[in-house]
Amino acid sequence: MRKTASLLTLFGVFLIGHATGVLIAEPDDRPASAAATAELALRDAAPLDRADSDAGRLVPTLDDADLSALTTSETRDIRVFRQTAPSVVYVTSRAIARDFSLNVFEIQRGTGSGFLWDEKGHVVTNYHVVAQGTRFTIAFADRDEEVDAELVGYAEDKDLAVLRLIDPPRGLLQPIRLGRSDALQVGQRVLAIGNPFGLDHTLTTGVVSALGRELSASSGRLIRDMVQTDAAINPGNSGGPLLDSAGRLIGVNTAIFSPSGASAGIGFAVPVDTVRRLVPQLIRSGRPIQPGIGIVPLSDRLTQRYGIEGIVIRQVRPDGPADAVGLEGLRITRRGRVTDWGDVIVAVNDEPVRTLDDLLYAFEQIGVGQRAELTVERDKRRRTVVVELTALAPR
Repeated sequence: MRKTASLLTLFGVFLIGHATGVLIAEPDDRPASAAATAELALRDAAPLDRADSDAGRLVPTLDDADLSALTTSETRDIRVFRQTAPSVVYVTSRAIARDFSLNVFEIQRGTGSGFLWDEKGHVVTNYHVVAQGTRFTIAFADRDEEVDAELVGYAEDKDLAVLRLIDPPRGLLQPIRLGRSDALQVGQRVLAIGNPFGLDHTLTTGVVSALGRELSASSGRLIRDMVQTDAAINPGNSGGPLLDSAGRLIGVNTAIFSPSGASAGIGFAVPVDTVRRLVPQLIRSGRPIQPGIGIVPLSDRLTQRYGIEGIVIRQVRPDGPADAVGLEGLRITRRGRVTDWGDVIVAVNDEPVRTLDDLLYAFEQIGVGQRAELTVERDKRRRTVVVELTALAPR
């Protein structure tokens, strides 16, 4: 009877507590999902201010109450996304086509991401996004209509292109902040923002998984010093920014390695140091400025066929830098027989060069107007010459 009375008493307490709302459940210690917490913070938080340029850090304007359930890394990623997303745009390229009845219509040729470079309305993206287009439009995240743009310049060898908004919308031109790529470390946290599969702004995170990668551009030249990341990069992310944990640009997402065409955890980005060097050239002249010394080299295929290591000078242009320091090209008879191989460039600033791409890359790193020390070989004897690099005429 006592046991029965005790059970009835406990049952009565339970009913009273449930009815009056004073029964308190045990707290759920399970962390909320990253998607749910990020959505909560982005929905309720106040707008994020720009970074403090003096301190090099983000100004914490998010409501602390909203961040109480989030980790430090989650808070940082939210701040970076809120700061940088307005600088990222959606790029569409279109072209004119004709059907069998010769009717003219416009078709979509390529889509991808891009980002605002300056307050004049210049947008940086990948060359392969705009390569086949004749008309270009830019879409912002918070606007339904698209803005027309024109192609200002491109560097096919680096898979970079610059567009300019024809009628820039006021109040939306927020240029992205530039970082550095020469000091990146494997394992460093990175974030990628873009429009994969045509979706609105999407954020993925990961780390720098490798440095110094090489990737062939559509021109056949190698894009060197590529940043490899495991942050998910899918079709539509091309041309979007790769950011460090402070929200600064460290690369332009360019390609993925994937048999299926979707992200497999291996993505590549053009390093920002290359972007920083080339974009002003594209804005100013439409093409990259290639440093050179005024020579016509023999092709790599022929050089390798003859078993020669280095860059064979086929011809020296009169009054050029190479001519000024006495470099000579090969001599060929009318029947095509080589009588003198001339000078062969084997190193630039003590760094060996074995292909024409090696030579061009070395010159790019030095720059127009700077001096380069060339190690040249002739008749199995080596000597060193110092030559000033000049800007080659556009191809």
